[in-house]
Parts: sequence; structure tokens; C-alpha cells
Amino acid sequence: MIEFLAHHTPNVMHWLILSAGLFSIGLYGLLTRRNAVGILLSIEIMLNSAAFNFVLLNKFVVPSVVDGALMMIFVVATASAEVVVGMAIFVILFKNRKTLDVNQMNLMRD
Repeated sequence: MIEFLAHHTPNVMHWLILSAGLFSIGLYGLLTRRNAVGILLSIEIMLNSAAFNFVLLNKFVVPSVVDGALMMIFVVATASAEVVVGMAIFVILFKNRKTLDVNQMNLMRD
């Protein structure tokens, strides 16, 4: 088994399938979660999959340029800012409503 793995290195298609799998997991979590924090984590998985694609395609298409890594840094910085703002909103919502269930968020009309 080790000899088989030593001669077969993953190519770009393997990495793209991994990235698509991560994105699919995030999309499934986004569509099925009712907890706001779970939805936020699912969005983070999807953003990390996109950042992974930037680095992956940069490595296989133009390895001498670092554009993919720079875009990944911007995606991670944007995602971290989104988490801070989202968690602040969730803390205020939990303080006022005592729940983070997104089905009950339509009660904000009061």
C-alpha cells in the first residue's frame, strides 16, 4: 500500500475534488442548520474552500507568482472580520431574545 502511495502523488483534480467536498459540506451546513453560530461556521468552511482554490490554482497554473496566496490572505482577513461582526450581533440577539434559532429571528420586528 505504501508503495502505491509513493508513486501516485495527488494532481490538481484530486485537490479540486477535495475543495468541492469542503464547499459542499459548508453548503449543506448552511442549508440545514438552525443555529446562527452553526450557519456562521458553515459559511467559514465555504470561504476556506474558496481560499484553498486560489492557492491551489496558483500553484498549478502560475507557480512563479504569489497572487493566489495574496487572495487567500484577503479572504481570511475578510472572513475573520465577518466572524467578529457576526458574533457581536449574535451576542446582542442572545441577550435580547435568549435564543440563536434563526427561525425565530423574524421576531425582530417588535
